[in-house]
Order: sequence, then structure tokens, then C-alpha cells
Amino acid sequence: MSVVRRIAWYWMPPLAVLAWEFVTRSVRATYFPPPSQIVVRLHEMWFSGPVARAFLTDEALADVLPSLARLFAGWAMACVAGVLIGVALGRSSWLSGLVEPLLHFGRSVPPAALLPVFLVLFKIGTPMELASIVYGVIWPVLINSMDGARHVDRQYIETGVVYQLSAWHRLTRVILPAAAPKIFAGLRLSVSLALIMMIISELVGSSEGIGHRMLEAQSQFDIPAMWAGIVLLGLLGIVLNAAFLGVERAMLGWHTRARTTD
Repeated sequence: MSVVRRIAWYWMPPLAVLAWEFVTRSVRATYFPPPSQIVVRLHEMWFSGPVARAFLTDEALADVLPSLARLFAGWAMACVAGVLIGVALGRSSWLSGLVEPLLHFGRSVPPAALLPVFLVLFKIGTPMELASIVYGVIWPVLINSMDGARHVDRQYIETGVVYQLSAWHRLTRVILPAAAPKIFAGLRLSVSLALIMMIISELVGSSEGIGHRMLEAQSQFDIPAMWAGIVLLGLLGIVLNAAFLGVERAMLGWHTRARTTD
């Protein structure tokens, strides 16, 4: 890491927070509280519980944990379906020719536009939120999986045929490893999309969760609580992205080493 990047990494966030604190206290804008007030409200709402519960309050158990459960469940379902469908389409030209126009139409429809449809089909609750997350998340996984499986080097496939590998072994030992970098690129994009769709669905059709708590704070003019939800979402995004990058490095270490060698 260069000196400039190191300075930016360690010093820019604190300087940005200090500037935010100074400006908001100077301007005294009603809808832009200083970070110190936001952090205090964040602690009061979700992280002032007993040590035995990892400092989580009753509100955290009622809001944060259900949101995370829906986030991971919807993301996992979308990723499994996206990889399976994408690889199948990538390896079958006639099937992709049949289905691909519908896929491009489906991914062109904004997920938020279908929230009223999901509300009619599933009513308010977890099924509606899961459907929203799955629909919003599946497209980058599916498209990247399809592209990765379609462009596997033909020499790899021919080598598998020469060694008389079964179709299952060619899939698991040749096609999926070769398509893994593309698949992981789609999975990484899907993490942030899952967080976005979780909040959108909770703002529209939920009686619990971080999004619902933010909407409730807005209706009660509890501005620090509303900003506490925004800050919590930003922190969750950073943590989820860092965790995924760690998993990606562990799973694709061979690809990184090969690229460095080349």
C-alpha cells in the first residue's frame, strides 16, 4: 500500500467525520444532526443491551436480527438459483437462445417497480421481502454465471473429454472452476444489491426490521434515529463487503496466484 493510500485509508474517515460534526453544529440544520448525536442514538437503540446478549437491545433483536436473517436468506436463494440457471444457460446454446430474451427483459424491469405486485401476491411480511430480495439480487449472479460458463476455454473441455471425465466431473472440476472468477464477480455485486432490496422491501411492506424502524423514526420526527439507521446500513455494507472479499480471496487464491505469475 502506497503512502498516499495509507494516509487516505487511516485519516480521511476521521477527518470527514470531524468536518461533518463541525459543519452540522455550525449550521444547526434540523434534518442533519451531528455525528455525535447519531452515534449516541445508535447506541441507545441497538447496542446498549446486557453483555450476555452481546450488548444487543430488545430493539436490535426485533429489528436488526430479522433484517439480517432476511438479507442472508434472500441472498443465498438468489445466488444458488442464479448460479444453477446461469451455468445451465451458458453451457446450452439452444436453451440460452430460447430464454435469454426473457432474461434481458426481466433484468431491465427495476425491482422496486414490482413491489406492488409482490405485495398483492405475498401480502406484507417475510415472503414478500424475500421475493423482493431474490428478484433484485439474482440478475448479476445469473448473467455473470452464464457468461463465465459460456466462455470456458475449449481446451479445458477437450482435456476433460480426453481423460474420459464424466459430465458431472467436467462440470465440477473444469467448468465451475474456470467460470468461478466471473461467478464471484456477480456474487460480489449481489451483496450490495441484497442490502438495498432488504431496506426497500422493509420500507414498503414490513412491520419490523431496520427499514421499518427508519420509517417509524421519520414519521415521529426522530431525525437522529433515522440517521442512526442510515449509519448502521453503511457499516453493515462495509462489513459484508470485507467478509465477502475475504471469502473470495480464500476461494480464488489459485486464480490470483496464476494471474500474478502470468
